[in-house]
Amino acid sequence: MAGVLHNNMNGKTILLVSCYELGHQPLGVAFPCGFLQQVGYATDTLDIAVEPLDETKIANAWFVGISVPMHTALRLGVRVAERIRHVNPRCHICFYGLYASLNADYLLEHGADFIIGGEYETPLVALIDALANGGSLDIAGISRRGHVGRPYVQRQPFVAPQRSSLPPLSKYARLEHQGTQRLVGTVEASRGCLHHCRHCPIPPVYGGRFFIVPTDIVLNDIRQLVEAGATHITFGDPDFLNGPGHARRVVRALHNEFPALTFDFTAKVEHLLKHQAILPELAESGCLFVVSAFESLSDTVLAHLEKGHTRADIHKLLDVVTEAKLALRPTWVPFTPWTTLDDYIDILQFVRDHKLIDYVDPVQYTIRLLVPPGSNLLRQPAIQPFLGALDHQHLSYRWRHPDPCMDDLHKTVSALVEQAAQSNEHPAKTFDRVCQVAYAMRGDEMPELISTATRDQTGRAPRLTEPWFCCAEPTTSQFDALQRRRGI
Repeated sequence: MAGVLHNNMNGKTILLVSCYELGHQPLGVAFPCGFLQQVGYATDTLDIAVEPLDETKIANAWFVGISVPMHTALRLGVRVAERIRHVNPRCHICFYGLYASLNADYLLEHGADFIIGGEYETPLVALIDALANGGSLDIAGISRRGHVGRPYVQRQPFVAPQRSSLPPLSKYARLEHQGTQRLVGTVEASRGCLHHCRHCPIPPVYGGRFFIVPTDIVLNDIRQLVEAGATHITFGDPDFLNGPGHARRVVRALHNEFPALTFDFTAKVEHLLKHQAILPELAESGCLFVVSAFESLSDTVLAHLEKGHTRADIHKLLDVVTEAKLALRPTWVPFTPWTTLDDYIDILQFVRDHKLIDYVDPVQYTIRLLVPPGSNLLRQPAIQPFLGALDHQHLSYRWRHPDPCMDDLHKTVSALVEQAAQSNEHPAKTFDRVCQVAYAMRGDEMPELISTATRDQTGRAPRLTEPWFCCAEPTTSQFDALQRRRGI
C-alpha cells in the first residue's frame, strides 16, 4: 500500500537525480515527484546540471532514481551511479527515461538495479511500493537483472509536477529577446510521438504512440512557473502539433490567463505545413519562435532518416511561417554517412540566402548522426557499410563516412564552434569561419563575409541561452567540463 515506505526506511529518503535536460528545470524529476508525493512518499532531488554532487543526500538515500531523457544525461548518469555505489552501496539504483530502456542491458551490467522506459511514473511508484513492502518485482515496465522488460507505454493518470525542491529558474537557461534576458519555465503538453523517424530515440520506445497531458495539469504547472518568475514558457513536447486540437486548447488557456506570457514549441516540418491554418493564432497568442528539425536539404538523406518531408517542403515552410509572423529556428544533422561536402555547403548557403544565420545555433553545424543501442537505424541496410562496433564508453555505435574529408570537416568544425562558444563569439562571425573551412575543403572561393564587429545585440532573433543538441553526443571538452563542475 502506498505510503508505508516511511515506516521501512529507517530515516532514509527517496532521491531523484536529474543529470541534464537541455538547460531546463527537469521535468524528469518534477513529474515523478508529483506522482510519489500524491501517494504519500517524501522525496528529495538533485540536479547535477546546476548543483554539485551532494554526497550527504546520496548517503541518506534508500532509493535513487536517475533521470536520463537524453544521451548526455545518460553518459553523466553512468558516472553518477558509480559515485552513488561508492558512497552508498546498499541503496537501490533505478535509471528511468527515454535513454534508459535503449541501454537497459548495459546499465544493468554497470550498476543499475532497475530500468524503466516510456511512461515511467506509474511503474516507478509500483516499484517503490514493492521494494518497501516485500512485494513482487514482476511489474509492467520494469527491467532488472535477468529480466529485461518492455517500456511502459500505457496511458496513465497525470499528476501536476512538483518543483519545490528544485533549484530556482534563475539557475537555468534564459530567453534572450530585445536585448534582455528573461526567466523560462518548461512544461509538457504531450509525450511520445506519432512518427517513426529512424534516427530519433522516441520510436523504439513509444512505437508511434503519444499521450496528452490534460490541459488543467499543464495550466497548473504554468501557474507555478509564473509564480516562480517565468515570463516565457517552452513546450518541451517532442512535437507540440502531434495533437493540434489539444495544442490550441492549451495555448488559448495560457493566453487567456497570462496574456503577456510568451512561449516557444517544437514541431515537424510536415505538421507545420499540415496545420498551417492555426499558426497565425499561435503567433498572436505569444509564440516567439518555433523549433523544427530540418536535419538536411538532401532528399537522399531525408529519405534514409524517414523524416516525412522533402527539400521542397522546407522551402514551402519558410513562406508559411513568414506569413504567420512566426520566427523559425531550424535544427540540423549535417553529418551523416550519406551527406556529401556539397550537401554540407548547401546547408550553409541556404542559411545565408534565407537570412537564418541568427536563427541557427552554431552547434547545429557540428551535429553528427547518433546511433544509440536500440536505434531503428540499426535495422536499415543503408547504414551497414559504414557502421562500426558499439562504443560502450560513449554508449553509441561508431560509424565512418565513406569520404574521409567529411570526418575531418566534422572534427575541425566542432573544435571551431566549441572555441567560439567559450569566447561568446557572435554567431555571424562563427558562421563565416565555418564557411571558410568548408569552402576551402572543396577548393572554392569563400563568399563575402557577412559578420560585423559592431552587430547590434538588441536586434538578435529570440533564442534560449542553452544551445540545442538534444540527440547529439557532447564533445569531449563539453562532457569533461560538466563532470568537473559537478564533482563527478
